[in-house]
Amino acid sequence: MDDLRPPFPVDHASAREGELVYWVRFDEPQVDSDGDGPYRGAEIWDRYLTRETTHPVG
Repeated sequence: MDDLRPPFPVDHASAREGELVYWVRFDEPQVDSDGDGPYRGAEIWDRYLTRETTHPVG
């Protein structure tokens, strides 16, 4: 079952205009900076995501 959903607007006073939340699923379970977890996925504001550049093989 795929529980991912499309990005949606952040509903928080600290959000930037037009900022989105993305649901991400981790390849391996992760713990947060407080040591809580492990988490298999999370909702993350777009300001905390970076695009990974991929290069063609060969």
